[in-house]
Order: sequence, then structure tokens, then C-alpha cells
Amino acid sequence: MDMEKRYSHQLIGRKVVSKTGKEFGLVSNIVFEVRTGEIIQIALKNTTGYCEGLDLERNKQGESLVPFSAIAAIGDFIVIAEEDLM
Repeated sequence: MDMEKRYSHQLIGRKVVSKTGKEFGLVSNIVFEVRTGEIIQIALKNTTGYCEGLDLERNKQGESLVPFSAIAAIGDFIVIAEEDLM
């Protein structure tokens, strides 16, 4: 994925949607590998009913976790490729 360099705090609070426009929620936190700095997952807050129905992994706080590998694009929104969640 070829994306311009961004700071992690720029992603917090961004709306997460699918490629077809279905809303998932807002980014609440970022999970990364401390040693390498690689982003592993994003945690979502204020999740929609659609997102809740996907049975995504959850963190200790109950937030839905989306693997970074499922992110198709980052711009005004974070776009998720739903097929990469299954």
C-alpha cells in the first residue's frame, strides 16, 4: 500500500468506511509493533450496527479491531476492504 507518511495522531477520530460506503465507526486507537513501529490494527469506537454484525476481534475495552492489512486507503476517511476482513 503506497501511502504518504502520516503521524498516528492524525488517524485518531477519523471515520472508517467500507469501499462501498458502509460506515464502521471512528478510530479510537492504533495498535502497533513497538520494535518496528509497524501498525498492526486500528481500534474503533462508536461502531455502527453493521460493524457490530461482522464479529470482529475486540480489545479489552470492547472496541472492535480492524487489521491494518484491510485498509485500502487513507484520506478524509479510512477506507476498509471488507473482503480482507473475512
